[in-house]
Amino acid sequence: MSPEFLSIAMFVILLVVVFLGHPLGITLGGLGIIFGILGYGPTAFFILANKSYGLMTNYVLVAIPLFILMAQFLDKSGVADDLYETMYVVMGSVKGGLALATIVVCTVFAATTGIVGASVVAMGLLAAPSMVKKGYELSLTAGVITAGGTLGILIPPSIMLVVYGGLIGMSVGKLFMAAVVPGLLLAALYLVYAFIYCHVNPKAGPPIPKEERTHTGMQKFVMMCKSLFPPLFLILAVLGSISAGIATPTEAAGLGCVGALLLAFANRRVNIKLFKDSAYSTLKITCMVMLIFVGANFYTSIFMGLGGGEVFTDILFSVSDNRYIILAVMMFIIFLLGMFVDWLGILLLCVPIFTPIAVNQLGFDPLWFAILVCVNLQMSFLTPPFGYALFYLKGVAPEGMELSHIYKGILPFVLIQLFGLALCVLFPEIITWLPNAVFK
Repeated sequence: MSPEFLSIAMFVILLVVVFLGHPLGITLGGLGIIFGILGYGPTAFFILANKSYGLMTNYVLVAIPLFILMAQFLDKSGVADDLYETMYVVMGSVKGGLALATIVVCTVFAATTGIVGASVVAMGLLAAPSMVKKGYELSLTAGVITAGGTLGILIPPSIMLVVYGGLIGMSVGKLFMAAVVPGLLLAALYLVYAFIYCHVNPKAGPPIPKEERTHTGMQKFVMMCKSLFPPLFLILAVLGSISAGIATPTEAAGLGCVGALLLAFANRRVNIKLFKDSAYSTLKITCMVMLIFVGANFYTSIFMGLGGGEVFTDILFSVSDNRYIILAVMMFIIFLLGMFVDWLGILLLCVPIFTPIAVNQLGFDPLWFAILVCVNLQMSFLTPPFGYALFYLKGVAPEGMELSHIYKGILPFVLIQLFGLALCVLFPEIITWLPNAVFK
C-alpha cells in the first residue's frame, strides 16, 4: 500500500470512528499504532515513546492543570454567584438587563475559568431560573448563557491557547494578548444583539419591576467592589505578569491559583471539601486532556510521516490558487468538524497540518492564523448536533426549557461568531495590534 493511500485511509477511518462515538484519545492512539505498524513496522512504538517523552518534558503544558485548578477554586468558592447577584442588581432595570448582565458575568467568568463546561453550568444554574422567572424568552435565555459561556475557551487565560502554544512551540503570552481583543469583540457583539433584540421585542427581555429596585447607587458600587473588582484584578495580575515578562505562563498559572485561593478565603468558603472537589475535578480534566494530547500527537506524527500533509496540501491547492479561498476552505473544514468532534481533537489534528500550509506556503502571520482557528473553534461548542455547550445547559436547564429552545437560541449567536471571524479576517489588526503593542 502506498503512503498516500495509507494517509487518506487513516483520515477517513478516524472520521468514521469518531462519528460513531468512540473515545477520541483512545481512537487517535489506536489508529496511530495500527497505521504506524503498517507504514513503519515495529519502529512505530519507538515513535510513540519519543512523542510521549516530548510531551512529558514540555514545560508549557504544566500550565494546563494549574489553570484548571484556578478555575475550580473560583467555581466552587461561589465567586460566580456573588458576581451574578451584583450584575442582576446593577443592570436589571434595563430592557434585557438580565441578558446583558449574564453576558458580562460570562465574560468575566470566562477570563477566570477558561473552561466552557464550568461557565455554562454555573450560569445555567444561576441565570436561567432567574431569567425564566422574570419572563425572559426561553430561546434568548439559552442563547446568551451558551454563547457567553463559550467565551471561556477564547478569552485568556484559556486552556485552548496553552495547548495551541505547546503544540507548535508558539509563545503562549503572545497568544494570550492576541486573543483579548477578539474575545472582547465577540462579547460586545453579543451585548449589542441582546440590547437591540430586547428593545425591538420588549416581551423577550422585560426589566425588573420598579418595586424590586431598592438598592441605592452607593450600595451598587459597594457590591461591585466586593464581587466584580477582585476577579478583574486577578485576571490583570495573571495576564500582566506574562506581558510584562515577570512570569512565564506556567508561573502565572501558579500565581492565579494562589490568587483564586485568596479570593475563596475572602469569601469565607475555604474548607476540606473545596480542596477535595477542586483537586478531583482538576485530575479528571487534566487526564482527559493529556490522553487526547498523547494520542493526537502520535496520530499526527504518523499521518504526516506517511505523506498526509502533502496529500492535504495538493487537495487544497487544487481548489484554488487564491490564498484567501484556501484559508476559507480550511476555516470551513474546522467549522464542519466542530459539529461532530471536540475542540481539542480538532486542534491537535488540524493545526499540525494547516499551520505549515498557512504560514510557509500562503504567507500568513502565524499568530493571526492561530487566533482565527481559535475563534472558529469557539463555534464548535454551539453548532449542532454535538455542540457541548448545548448539552451542558440542557443538563441544568430549568423546567420548560427544551432542547428545541436551546437550538433556536444559539442560531443568532453562531451567525454573530461567523461575523466576528469575518471581521478578524478583514481587519487583522483586531488580532495583531495588542501583541505588537505589548511585545515590542
